[in-house]
Amino acid sequence: MSTTTSPPVRVNALTSGKLPRSVPWLMLAGSMVIMFIVFAVLNLGQPIGDFNIVAAVFLGAVLFVFTIGFVSRTVEGGRKAADRVVTAVVSAAFIVALLPLISLLYTVVSQGLARFDIDFFSMSMRNVVGAGGGAVHAIYGTLLITAATTLISVPIGLMTSIYLVEYSRGGRLAKSITFFVDVMTGIPSIVAGLFAYSAFALFFGPGISMGIMGAIALSVLMIPVVVRSSEEMLRLVPNELREAAYALGVPKWLTIVKVVLPTSIAGITTGVMLAIARVIGETAPLLVTAGYTQSLNLNLFEGDMMTLPVYVYNQYANQGTSPDDAVARAWAGALTLILIVMVLNLAARMIAKIFSPKTGRR
Repeated sequence: MSTTTSPPVRVNALTSGKLPRSVPWLMLAGSMVIMFIVFAVLNLGQPIGDFNIVAAVFLGAVLFVFTIGFVSRTVEGGRKAADRVVTAVVSAAFIVALLPLISLLYTVVSQGLARFDIDFFSMSMRNVVGAGGGAVHAIYGTLLITAATTLISVPIGLMTSIYLVEYSRGGRLAKSITFFVDVMTGIPSIVAGLFAYSAFALFFGPGISMGIMGAIALSVLMIPVVVRSSEEMLRLVPNELREAAYALGVPKWLTIVKVVLPTSIAGITTGVMLAIARVIGETAPLLVTAGYTQSLNLNLFEGDMMTLPVYVYNQYANQGTSPDDAVARAWAGALTLILIVMVLNLAARMIAKIFSPKTGRR
């Protein structure tokens, strides 16, 4: 007696009462594309900078909420549709929270690409009063002053956080350090600039301006951020790791260097990058300390030094004989500054991934 087996029946996910996992993502992308097409049609013949990306993204998120609710109710029923709608509303709220960032990036990119050319990265503004010119002197100045600020701030901030976490016992000195760090976190940036200027003016006389002065002014703003972020990361290291090292007879300083710091290196690196992003866009303290110049200066200890924030401010405030060209250079400078911060963050994540402790077996 023979038996026959029937072939398996394929179930269509669209009619089985459950949407495929990729459908919500596809619907979100489709809603955004539809709104972008609608606003692109309405913006025909207008400059690209007039495209209302905020309204397009917002209405795309709203369209996604209604669309996913309708499709889910049709396929999965009312109860699952309610869950889908709530999830979509939360996702739409996150997108709405990102709208200022989206608008900022779109505006800077659309306006800054006009002068994003070779001349901008190879020429300074020396003897340029109209079209042309570039920001190579400001780019070098920004990188040099930021590097000097990091070299000053990271060792001081990291050693302070190590003392607060590993050596202090909640005494008066630790409480005083914590108090002053909190005070420094909230001081206006111009106060830091005036502090650095006053300190150098005592030794070199009034009217002095150098790149290293700007680095010291930015260090006043950067150190408390490094201290706070590093302190939190060090406190997250389990005490069991320290106790295991002490049980093996490892000295405390070597435990900190070989156990505590490698364990928290990823978080510390992220905190340092946040601190750099905090100070790299400062303008007021650099106007007071580093000054501004139209020529390239690579010496931190002599003469004025231009930075990108000051360059953007100067191009916008002093537009000269060709306002359109000056504004275009200002937008290109802002775009360059954003790209530098992005590259630094990517580099920091790579460094943290390389040097962070490896877990699991290969």
